[in-house]
Amino acid sequence: MMRWLIHSMFLVLVLAWTPLHAADKAASLKDVVGALEKGYAGLQDVHADFSQRTFIAGAGREQKGSGEVFLKRPASSSAMFRFDYIKPKQQIVSNGKRVWFYLPENRQVMVMSVADMFKGGNAIALSYLTGLGHVSRDFEVSYAKEQRDKNGDYQLELIPKKPTPVLARLQLTVSAEAVERFLRQGSVQDTFPVQASVVYDAVGNQTRIDYSHVRVNKGIDNNKFNFKVPSGVEVIKP
Repeated sequence: MMRWLIHSMFLVLVLAWTPLHAADKAASLKDVVGALEKGYAGLQDVHADFSQRTFIAGAGREQKGSGEVFLKRPASSSAMFRFDYIKPKQQIVSNGKRVWFYLPENRQVMVMSVADMFKGGNAIALSYLTGLGHVSRDFEVSYAKEQRDKNGDYQLELIPKKPTPVLARLQLTVSAEAVERFLRQGSVQDTFPVQASVVYDAVGNQTRIDYSHVRVNKGIDNNKFNFKVPSGVEVIKP
């Protein structure tokens, strides 16, 4: 269960957004990466519904989840995030310093620092909570085997220059219209360019994320990212 919860943390690293119409003329790899980085540079907060599918390689089975996610990038502190799962019922909340994993059915909440969660060689993952703003610095980037999907959107293969147990490979689908907008205007405005994502870990587990009803830069109150432990719930600290 905890491995599955940690996979969930990477929802904010590889956000998937509502599809846009594809452009006709293919852009260069540099242009696609530029649109991706500019999109994250302008990201202040996000509120969206999500669905998630995690394939567990060792068990040969799939777990599904869905719910609502909130993300905020304050100028003076680490990113804050909140995942309210409808199925399975659980919450993952962080105020940028601490992380709470709440399992209401078990009447338990695990609490740890953000730093502890990403220690042991996974520090690069922590930086992605503020967005994929340094793709060209942190990854070897190429087009996927199929450069564009059926909608004409771009498909990227990203290999981290410093792989970690939780992030060995990343696939992203980037909106062709967002790339075209970047080429015309030098920005992607308040529309983030990633359409879909798949995260692979070191042992072959993979998590696919799809988002809907995405609202960007609408202003989310900081109080949304604090967690009050319910009465009668056991607090576990690793």
